[in-house]
Amino acid sequence: MSARLFSKLGHFLPPESAHHVAIRALKSGLFPTPAPFHSPRLQTEAMGMRFPSPIGLSAGFDKNGEVYREMLGCGFGFVEIGTVTPRPQTGNEPPRIWRLSDDEAVINRLGFNNEGADAMDARLPQGRTQLPGIVGVNIGKNKDTEHALEDYLPLLRRFLPKASYLTANISSPNTPGLRDLQKREFFESFTRALRSERDSMVAMRGIQVPLLIKIAPDVSDEELETIVGIAVQERIDGLIVGNTTLSRPDTLRHADRTQQGGLSGAPLMALSTEVLRKTSKLSQGKLTLIGVGGVRSAEDVIAKIRAGASLVQLYTALVYQGFGLPTRLNRDLDHWLEKVGVKHLSELRGMDVR
Repeated sequence: MSARLFSKLGHFLPPESAHHVAIRALKSGLFPTPAPFHSPRLQTEAMGMRFPSPIGLSAGFDKNGEVYREMLGCGFGFVEIGTVTPRPQTGNEPPRIWRLSDDEAVINRLGFNNEGADAMDARLPQGRTQLPGIVGVNIGKNKDTEHALEDYLPLLRRFLPKASYLTANISSPNTPGLRDLQKREFFESFTRALRSERDSMVAMRGIQVPLLIKIAPDVSDEELETIVGIAVQERIDGLIVGNTTLSRPDTLRHADRTQQGGLSGAPLMALSTEVLRKTSKLSQGKLTLIGVGGVRSAEDVIAKIRAGASLVQLYTALVYQGFGLPTRLNRDLDHWLEKVGVKHLSELRGMDVR
């Protein structure tokens, strides 16, 4: 069965059921994935690592670290697993995912449902050098944890030796109070504590592990200026821009468009790219930026790169286009670069903010 056909058949199932079936099918090798496409024009240097492609899988698909090998095999240049919390949690009550098929979008209010740190830890090799590719770990807090650092710091200590990079997710709209960590009164002390702990472990182990923070696309210009300023000040390696949005564009057509939760997919492209562009202008090259939100075509990847991203991520587009998408995007990107005479994708970086 082809990956595209499997994706279409999955739409006959409820969203969460389809996701569970996809994970099981990938683990079992029940359908072939396209051979990855590689090109030197797409190889990207970022955060001290060489990415075979700038296109990555965002956190949320492989919550428990079950299929990162298989997703790398689909052609992704890197994979981010999680969000993982210290203790297992079931998340919010269902129903909690809606496909907005008319809009190529999804609304979710999952709430960091995952099997917990022990389960993910058991699925990762003992050291990051044994990973099959670049695998980031996205960390978050349990819903009932009052002081966030009580969760984030132990997770950082646990997964730093095993991850290619770490991402602190403080921008999901589905965990009460989580986005408050983006406010100045919390963000500075939070990032300083994480960075200090990372630096101590790096010095002790003699390894370099980048630390990123994932922010929301709904931040105001003033909040974004604060976030970027503190991230640079505290020597955070990069920002992922951004998470799902609580906004609802007027263009949404599907009947479920008013459901509560975070919106992802095609309608997020314009908003997330504009926030990315502002972030790039504010950071002036001092942060690695990963653009995520609405990516579904080579043109979207190019738009993110031109807005200042070194790397991009996607997830929702897989729901509609199947697991062959990353290979198709890599081929399309390489073909476009060859056609217009651009030697390397990085030449386009930040063109829209210079």
